[in-house]
Amino acid sequence: MDWANYLFGFKGRDNRAKFWLAGLIIVCWMLFLALLVVSAGLGGKNGFSFNVDDIFRAFDPDRYRSLSWAGLPALLVKVCGTFLFVWVYIAVSIKRLHDRDKSGWWMVPFFAIPGLMSQFSDRLPDESYWVVAAGLIVFVLYVWGFIELAFLPGTRYPNRYGPNPLGKTHVRQGRDSGSRSARGWDQQSELDTVPHKAGPPAV
Repeated sequence: MDWANYLFGFKGRDNRAKFWLAGLIIVCWMLFLALLVVSAGLGGKNGFSFNVDDIFRAFDPDRYRSLSWAGLPALLVKVCGTFLFVWVYIAVSIKRLHDRDKSGWWMVPFFAIPGLMSQFSDRLPDESYWVVAAGLIVFVLYVWGFIELAFLPGTRYPNRYGPNPLGKTHVRQGRDSGSRSARGWDQQSELDTVPHKAGPPAV
């Protein structure tokens, strides 16, 4: 397996097993890096941990007012680690969406919008219906995205993003041609022609 493309690339398709494996790899990396930071004494009084919300706090100006020089080393480790983990998660998730024959832009409603809404939910007006509506939207998008990425199978036939990552051959029913082999369109077979043999005219 091409580990570089699997963890960092955005092209191709990944099945459900590879999505879950990437999640396990990210968790192991988080634990390892957090242990290194704590053992080096950079964790501070409150300890040290990684959180997906850290990536969305970067868009919040209020977070920068509480920064201090003493916490700069731990902050740099957290920023670099979070960037790495989010990159891997987005790369694998986009390939998982490709397996579902969906564009990678679906990560905007599945990941970006819920994260930003959670980060800025406390800035909403005090009226309860705004908070309830925002919470409901975040919940629906999170659940929908998690089901799409983690549980639903990919297309069994080659789609616009590549062949079936499971390597199986299936037949897709089409409206125009009746059926199509899961191996996709073979250009060579379209170019091959059978020569016409001249013969005596029919009587």
